[in-house]
Amino acid sequence: MSAGDALAERWRQARPPVAGLHLDSAACSRQSFSVIDAAAQHARYEAEVGGYVAAEAAAPALDAGRAAFAALCGMPDAEVVYTTGSLNALDLLLGGWPADRRKVACLPGEYGPNLAVLAAHGFDRQLLPTLGDGRLALDDAAFALEADRPDFVHLTAVASHCGVVQPLPMLARLCGELGLPLVVDAAQALGQVDCAAGADVTYSTSRKWIAGPRGVGVLAVRPELMQRLSPRLAAPEWAPAATVAQQLEFGEANVAARVGFSVALGEYLAYGPEAVRARLAELGSISRSVLADVPGWSVIEEAEEPSAITTLAPVDGADPQAVRDWLLAERRILTTYAGVQRAPLELTGPLLRISPHADTTAADLETFAEALIAATAATAAA
Repeated sequence: MSAGDALAERWRQARPPVAGLHLDSAACSRQSFSVIDAAAQHARYEAEVGGYVAAEAAAPALDAGRAAFAALCGMPDAEVVYTTGSLNALDLLLGGWPADRRKVACLPGEYGPNLAVLAAHGFDRQLLPTLGDGRLALDDAAFALEADRPDFVHLTAVASHCGVVQPLPMLARLCGELGLPLVVDAAQALGQVDCAAGADVTYSTSRKWIAGPRGVGVLAVRPELMQRLSPRLAAPEWAPAATVAQQLEFGEANVAARVGFSVALGEYLAYGPEAVRARLAELGSISRSVLADVPGWSVIEEAEEPSAITTLAPVDGADPQAVRDWLLAERRILTTYAGVQRAPLELTGPLLRISPHADTTAADLETFAEALIAATAATAAA
């Protein structure tokens, strides 16, 4: 048994049996028994001793989750705040951003909801140059950023609508040389690709490649930048003294889900980040090979893109939404319909996305390819 197969078996045995074929980890992965049990045990403990007493008892587990996230982002000294998700993390950051002039540099393939949050906070867009596949054109970007300096650079390291991996380490180095803050949306990247680039800010979610609960996110900020933020819900004079990070995290929280996320991060580290990333890249390569000749569809990513995500564009009029629904209803195969709203500045039409996790097999991907042919034919005839 290969190392990848062994990891796949461990990942599979740690989870409830899947009801069908789950190829939607880029949306929401399957939690392990341990993650489910940790969240349930905390909820039970809340009922036994009270929610606030239970939260105090959970502090070491939550701190361990903060430390794990900071390490995975290459930001060991960062202050880490739990949020309800990635959008909430970005909203909290921008709500306290220390600048009068509001301008952000980002890619044309930026996630649509991120664009909405940026606009809501009054940030103007400066679009960075890209290559034909949507990947950042680093040299051209360097000239653009020197000529017209934004308040910060925002990079979604792996987009929501395709599996192209952006050159995060090189951009982090460039931003450091130019003295520009780099904010990284790692929602789709964390756990799938190496995010240890040492950005100024990194935020992410629990539910994707780390396989934690829904409704939890995390925001890591370098201490010097954290001290410059002005939280919208700043602590009043009469309130107990609170750090900026504590003010950002102020409010009601699903502590049980945060405990589950911390456990999921610990499990991920125990598997070995490099081993998990290698397995996911291997599955992406297998997927693209298997799907390359499926009639009616074109694979977006290069065959050896180091990502588990494979995106399919219809070339003969197939309807990705109808195909996605047919696959789920008729074959119990879960995939993603990627509408134009995911990247409104770049996408010209909807796509179909698959995102297998470590326990997916080559046989599963062959099964999907056969089902995709059937779904394409069935929906075309409908």
